[in-house]
Amino acid sequence: MPAVPAAQGPSTDTPGGGKRRAGRPSAAVLDKAGITAAALKLVKRKGYDGLTMAALAKELDVAPSALYNHVAAKRDVLLLVEDHLASLVDVSLFGTAPWSDAVRGWAWSYRNVFAEHTPLIPVIAVLPVTDAPQTLAMYETVTRGFADAGFPEDRIVPSIVALESFIFGSAYDVTAPADIFDPGSMAESTPHFTAAVRSAAHSGGKSADAAFTLGLEALIDGLAALLPA
Repeated sequence: MPAVPAAQGPSTDTPGGGKRRAGRPSAAVLDKAGITAAALKLVKRKGYDGLTMAALAKELDVAPSALYNHVAAKRDVLLLVEDHLASLVDVSLFGTAPWSDAVRGWAWSYRNVFAEHTPLIPVIAVLPVTDAPQTLAMYETVTRGFADAGFPEDRIVPSIVALESFIFGSAYDVTAPADIFDPGSMAESTPHFTAAVRSAAHSGGKSADAAFTLGLEALIDGLAALLPA
């Protein structure tokens, strides 16, 4: 008896006259989460300038036309990335802890998230939050926390911007080289600075964390002066 061939699904003609198996395509179906993950990988590997629609389509192993079915332009991709990063920032202490503790927890989490994605800081820092639900949800929670603590309404957004400016700069500091302040051959001509650098180095701990703690506590104390007595 002749061997019975293995069962196969139906096939369809290809433009070249051959046959292909019917069913699901071999490439993964695109969705926003996949596009976001691919964009982050691309930026980490090639920097922000390497994030183009063509490069993103290649990273996803799809035709550019397939990508444009989900995002109309690079700005849409950036909004997805912005929203994803905002969703990683911990705002859970607002509404459950004193204002200063909530700001402290939010700021540390915010810095740590963006320390992992410094190439995106110049873009995200000035990207409008329009139609970015996770980002707006973060700001809503933080704003409500400031309002509940008694901050004047017209001072809330400027206060958040002041904190964010410090947070973004501090995120860069996390990735700075350990010898960034080494004066080298100019040590003798800059004795005060050189001594201060050496003193900080001998204090122990991570310099970026020490600087962030110092600056953040100063900001929290300063902003607290806006609260009603």
